[in-house]
Amino acid sequence: MLGFAAAFEGLGPDAWLTGAVVIGVVGALMADVGRPDLVLLSGLATLLVAGVVSPSQAFAGFSNSAVLTVGALYVVAGGVQHTNALSKLDRVLFPDTTRLGPVLARFMVPTSVLSGLLNNTPIVAMLTPRLQEWADAQGIPASKLMIPLSYAAITGGMMTLIGTSTNLIVAGLMEAEGYEPLHLFDVTWVGVPAALVLIAYFVLGGHRLLPDRGTSAPAAERRLGQNMFEVTVTAPSPIVGQTVAEAGLRDLGDAYLTHVRRGTEVLQGRPGRPLEQGDILAFNGSLAARERLLERPGLSRTLPHPDGTHDDPARYETLPLYEAVIAESSNLVGTTLGEANFREQYQGVVLGIQRQDEPVTSPVGTTELQAGDLLIVEAPDDFEERWSSGSREEFYLVAPRDGRARRGGTSEDDEETDRSGRAPIALGLTGAMVLAAATGLAPIVTAAFLAALLMVGTGCIRPAEAQRALNVQVLVVIAAALGIGKAIETTGLATAAAQGVLSVAEPFGPVAVLVALYLLTNLLTEIITNNAAAVLMLPVAMAAASSLGAPPVAFGVLVAVAASASFLTPIGYQTNLMVMAPGGYRFSDYARVGWPVTLLVMTTSVGIISLVWL
Repeated sequence: MLGFAAAFEGLGPDAWLTGAVVIGVVGALMADVGRPDLVLLSGLATLLVAGVVSPSQAFAGFSNSAVLTVGALYVVAGGVQHTNALSKLDRVLFPDTTRLGPVLARFMVPTSVLSGLLNNTPIVAMLTPRLQEWADAQGIPASKLMIPLSYAAITGGMMTLIGTSTNLIVAGLMEAEGYEPLHLFDVTWVGVPAALVLIAYFVLGGHRLLPDRGTSAPAAERRLGQNMFEVTVTAPSPIVGQTVAEAGLRDLGDAYLTHVRRGTEVLQGRPGRPLEQGDILAFNGSLAARERLLERPGLSRTLPHPDGTHDDPARYETLPLYEAVIAESSNLVGTTLGEANFREQYQGVVLGIQRQDEPVTSPVGTTELQAGDLLIVEAPDDFEERWSSGSREEFYLVAPRDGRARRGGTSEDDEETDRSGRAPIALGLTGAMVLAAATGLAPIVTAAFLAALLMVGTGCIRPAEAQRALNVQVLVVIAAALGIGKAIETTGLATAAAQGVLSVAEPFGPVAVLVALYLLTNLLTEIITNNAAAVLMLPVAMAAASSLGAPPVAFGVLVAVAASASFLTPIGYQTNLMVMAPGGYRFSDYARVGWPVTLLVMTTSVGIISLVWL
């Protein structure tokens, strides 16, 4: 420990200020005091005002090739999504058998491969509703499938440089600092074995650690866990004047009456409570119970129909249902549906809220929303088209919940809406992009930019959809983190941290240094974000490589893999949060399932890096 402390002696004021800013940023991200992009921008602004970094250094990240490449890849993935190009893979993904081992192998292998060719986040968004629908039909618990889907996408993203934004960030930062950048298949040495080890682990027995939350019922009867919904007593109703018990509303088996709202009063739902016209009955339970209640005469959904300002009020009479998982960057986080003016802003009515760790017992309209909450939304046919669109800023996932929802939305021009005929073009452009980057015909950023431009030009994705497909928050996080990473390097903090790690781990050999750096990077990933962890740790890793005389590519690959390998929490990698609500997971499920995976992937990664580069 004395050697570790000695490494930080002699640091100047700028280095100590940078260290304080980094600790503050990490603490703020852990405490979730604000959106990650705003937190990182605040840290960068502090360093800029203090003169630790110059304006050119602070804002260089916004022109970094990694940021541009990630933005272009979002558009490319959006083109594939809007043409429904992956729908033909359903026969490959889903076998006839219901034995869990073969089922996992069947969809995890293609998921990993696809995640290496496209950004892995849109892959999970596209496959989640398909996997849910198939699991419903087969009677397989979604909780046995969703974490493997996310983990397969994460390790698949390690297979190539374009599989995840983390890889591109590491490559862009290395190039900016004068190192040989990572090439398209440098991470493949680690990614492919890691994916194979992961899949083999789950197929051969790791699936036993997955929780069993029960089977999903078909479509609108799927189990929602603890879900709050409301119905209104209207006239004429046979239950007006009856008590709660006489009306048979106290306990419905899969739902129970929690309270009665009468005007401004909130009354307990006692069995002897007489019911009046206009009473709003609040239940906790399944959506199937709500459907049965609405079939009773004199009971209707609580929220009124739209007023005359809407073009076509009749379209709200019988609307399809959607599931929407709130993103961490969404404007809904920390607000209620009423405060967010959800119905007008999002053109839908929230019927229920599912939360993983706790029941939602407050009224739907006054419940403070959290990232990862699953909303059951009644909305027009174009809700999915407007709010999926490759953009993850508001919702990680938007999927139809019943047969009335039509994928892709509606339009006056059906030919323009249905772009499945352009699927070969979208796949061809994606393949050409990968081929151009792999053969060195064009840099990755050039190939991705041209592919994105052609996606728009050929009509695979519309300009407005391409704009929504850009996850601006992720791009800002990357750019701001690059500015902070520059301060870590130029102030000598990276060198000091590297010397501290080396003083502890080097006596045990270079493999111990790799393990130490992997664990530090992985820990940061689990508590903040994968992209920020990669930027903060790469200068430290490069300084360690220089001290050891090791190839920089080895430590670059290590940071890229460790920053992506988030298996212990749902917040470390957004695909984990995306599947949390659809799988009905609790926070603790990830730790129980993920710790063996973390050890396996770390052992595989460190072992291969040692063999190939050291």
